[in-house]
Amino acid sequence: MIARILKLLLALQLLLLAGLWLALLKVWPALPAGAGLALAVAALLALRLLITANNFLLSWRCRSVTPAPYRPSPAARLRLFAGEFVATLLSSSWSMAWPRLDTFAGRGGAGLPVLLVHGYVCNRGYWAPLSRRLRRAGISHAAVDLEPLGAGIDDYAPLLRRAIAALCAASGSAQVILVCHSMGGLVARAYLRSDGEARVARVITLGTPHNGTALAHFGAGLNARQMRRGSDWLGALDAGEDMARRALFTSIFSHHDNIVAPQTSACLAGANNRPFGAIGHVALGRHPAILACVLEEIAQASAAPDAAAAPRAHGLN
Repeated sequence: MIARILKLLLALQLLLLAGLWLALLKVWPALPAGAGLALAVAALLALRLLITANNFLLSWRCRSVTPAPYRPSPAARLRLFAGEFVATLLSSSWSMAWPRLDTFAGRGGAGLPVLLVHGYVCNRGYWAPLSRRLRRAGISHAAVDLEPLGAGIDDYAPLLRRAIAALCAASGSAQVILVCHSMGGLVARAYLRSDGEARVARVITLGTPHNGTALAHFGAGLNARQMRRGSDWLGALDAGEDMARRALFTSIFSHHDNIVAPQTSACLAGANNRPFGAIGHVALGRHPAILACVLEEIAQASAAPDAAAAPRAHGLN
């Protein structure tokens, strides 16, 4: 669904680009065709830049206090904005529009298998950069698409149940590691509430609004309403979790997230919270420091004594 929508939006942008180009050539007949095309492309990119800038503005208005070690220099702020803009452009116009992942879900993978769970209004294509890293590391992994788009977060739990069962069967492992971006982390928590922890060794979340985000008020669908700060759904989710379950979580987040605001809403009490700075929300899925952190967490979870013993404890193969 998302891939089709993104392809349609890309086609509309190309039509807009062609219209701008022809309009420029009509208004300025002496303008070289190449220069007219360059101006049209610049105008379209400026529109995309404004969308990214608006997200940063909205998140800044609801921001949390940035600790001193994470306060960026002016140059780092420019890199933050540029990195988020490029990540958004690549994700929406390429990797999610044509979601082809080089996944490997067979036996013999290094460590525990990994299930990738994307966020709000995304698809499995978001994970292309991490999937390449996992493939090179020989880690068995698969990805899930969360559909329908505007469903309640609990409605995605059965999708995880089936994906986890399929990955366990294909890899011969009794447990998996969940790596989740944004809303995907809440989907993982909803799955654990319904199915328990037996098949999950670790949950690694990237920029998940564990305590809601103010920007969810601008989203559509039941899932967006559930992600609002102070929602009844989030309150019930918190009430149903104990510290033993929270200990399964590693929450990786940025103090400059432009979608999760306040940014410390990504902190989950009882979890291993790992903060970063000067990285945007979409860029979390491709930033080298974040990917290195994710691989480190996967290695640690795979090396844990409980993970090694899981196939015997649960009688699965």
